Amino acid sequence: MKRCAILFCFLFFGRVLPGAGQKNALVFQSDFGVKDGAVAAMKGVAYSVSRDLQIFDITHEIPVYNIWEASYRLYQTVSYWPKGTVFVSVVDPGVGSDRKSVVLKTKSGHFIVTPDNGTLTLVSESLGIEEVREIDEVRNRLKNSEQSYTFHGRDVYAYTGARLAAGVIRFEAVGPLTKTPVVRLNYQKAVYEKHEIRGNIPVLDVQYGNIWTNIDRETFRNLNVEFGDLIHVTIYDDGNKVYEGTVPLVKTFADVEVGKEMGYLNSLLNFAMGINSESFANRYKIGSGPGWVIVIRKGP
Repeated sequence: MKRCAILFCFLFFGRVLPGAGQKNALVFQSDFGVKDGAVAAMKGVAYSVSRDLQIFDITHEIPVYNIWEASYRLYQTVSYWPKGTVFVSVVDPGVGSDRKSVVLKTKSGHFIVTPDNGTLTLVSESLGIEEVREIDEVRNRLKNSEQSYTFHGRDVYAYTGARLAAGVIRFEAVGPLTKTPVVRLNYQKAVYEKHEIRGNIPVLDVQYGNIWTNIDRETFRNLNVEFGDLIHVTIYDDGNKVYEGTVPLVKTFADVEVGKEMGYLNSLLNFAMGINSESFANRYKIGSGPGWVIVIRKGP
């Protein structure tokens, strides 16, 4: 009898029914910085929705108004989080305008809550789009915030993202499906033509000044170069040549002397450039964004 009672308790109380009480991580990024209370306000809204939520950050140091970098940081990180994770990305220079507020569900099962202003460019390409819903701001807005027009990150995005992550609402309750394609930013995709590769410098490895590109390992292999071989690199900013040089392809920074340049594959297995113990970006005044193009060919 006692064993039956234990089994009964396990079956009915010791497990959670599918979908009941399930909570997913909530991950924020913004260009707000942490000098004031903006980020804390967003997290306070989320925590008020559910005190059981696990809340994390990608970064709040996106350069101000830089939608492109917001797009890249999502591409860099989303796929490493479990299915069901909800991301709230707020880089929103058009706040209060007619730009849409949306939640994108990727084909990998991740959710991104954001203004539809180009932020979804790279993650929609890399992980695919399952559905996009426009946020119904009548139902999914912080109570008594209707007269606030300039902080949708707190009033709409944090609130909606928290409700979705906490299981308070299902994805269908976010709002209506939108058939309009998400806004995409134009940039140079990685292509191999006529014995050279053209690509984009989407972002810098900001801590160290390395140059990261969107040229993936498979595209790079078209050059038929091995570690130790030389490669010729030219970098343009909106069509103006900024850098030209020949560098060795190496596995890691220590394969060249301190102060020497090299090419390598970064942690995303994309082509990158750096200088051992120095900033490549500072030495040659290299930036990043849609207008920065890099051209690579096999060296002499």
